[in-house]
Amino acid sequence: MNLRRLIPIFDSSVSNWALEARLLRWLTLIWLFVGLIMLFSASYPVADGNHNDGLYYFKRQLLWVLVSLIGFNIIVNLPLQKILGLSHWFLLLFLTLIFITLIPGLGKKAFDAARWIAIGPIPIQPSELIKPFLVLQSARLFGQWERINWRVRLAWLGIFGLVLLGILAQPNLSTTALCGMTIWLIALAAGLPYKYLGGTAVGGVMLALLSISIKEYQRKRVMSFLNPWADATGDGYQLVQSLLAVGSGKTWGAGFGLSQQKLFYLPIQDTDFIFAVFAEEFGFVGSMVLLALLATFATLGLIVALKAKNIVHRLVAIGVTILLVGQSLLHIGVATGSLPTTGLPLPMFSYGGNSMIASLIAAGLLIRVARESSEAEVVPLRKPLLENGRRRRGFQKNRN
Repeated sequence: MNLRRLIPIFDSSVSNWALEARLLRWLTLIWLFVGLIMLFSASYPVADGNHNDGLYYFKRQLLWVLVSLIGFNIIVNLPLQKILGLSHWFLLLFLTLIFITLIPGLGKKAFDAARWIAIGPIPIQPSELIKPFLVLQSARLFGQWERINWRVRLAWLGIFGLVLLGILAQPNLSTTALCGMTIWLIALAAGLPYKYLGGTAVGGVMLALLSISIKEYQRKRVMSFLNPWADATGDGYQLVQSLLAVGSGKTWGAGFGLSQQKLFYLPIQDTDFIFAVFAEEFGFVGSMVLLALLATFATLGLIVALKAKNIVHRLVAIGVTILLVGQSLLHIGVATGSLPTTGLPLPMFSYGGNSMIASLIAAGLLIRVARESSEAEVVPLRKPLLENGRRRRGFQKNRN
């Protein structure tokens, strides 16, 4: 293997990629670069206060980015059929790890939720890492729905249900909702009967309502979302501070590094509310540029899906687009008070190695689909030319 191909900047094969693949690659790298700059600004005060090193989180994020980029380039250069053939093993592995987080003493708690497993100094968050493999296996299942028997269908639907229940039990309602919606939309794109989709949607909503009714902190978040100013120093504190940050940005923003809300007013500003810091520093104009980047990424993702000849590949492209862009919009919706407060990171912006790995693997999958869709269009056009060439050579030999 050419080791230079593991580093995106030195990958000389890029010039041979399809146009959509090259554009998606550049958009991903721009998204990543802007995210790193934003994390540097958002995390500096809290890193300095907690660790006496303003670059503490930024340096660790750079290490995760390097690891993630290696995985990214392996994915974009590996045949999608091989990746799909391994997806179910990774899904089952991370499903097992999700349930291990629920075992007292093994799961690492933060904010009253057991979502991590500590392997030495490295925290593993299986609910984040499972996302791209959930997309792959959903695409495999629903893309071949008519060709597989009911036993296989029910087995995998049961496994998907266990994934959602395991994440919900951590508890992590926001990630459960994101994964559930992604699976459901992939099934919708595959053309499954509406009676199945309708029943599943109703069941999902009922499960979410049940979780909210049982978990008091989730219920308080929903109530505070409706009127955060009613308890601005209690349950509505996070949202109020986020709204103050977004509003303070006005048209052009306060300027890079000049956010005031990140100075220990806005909680968890380097993860769950990093968009609020971005909006304060770059204003309405900067926020619109970021939304335009997401819209461009989504448009290219849909173009890749429409060009894909293989139904499974098409569903992978749709699922990845939903996962990355959908999660970004949910994060922005929370920061702007459009949605209840949840714990979803902003892909390639928020601090966290697990989220970074999952995001870049997902982006790599979309680029890989774009590459293979282009090759599928080119290869058939060359075969008749080769056959005609052989016929001409044979004709010449016969004449001689």
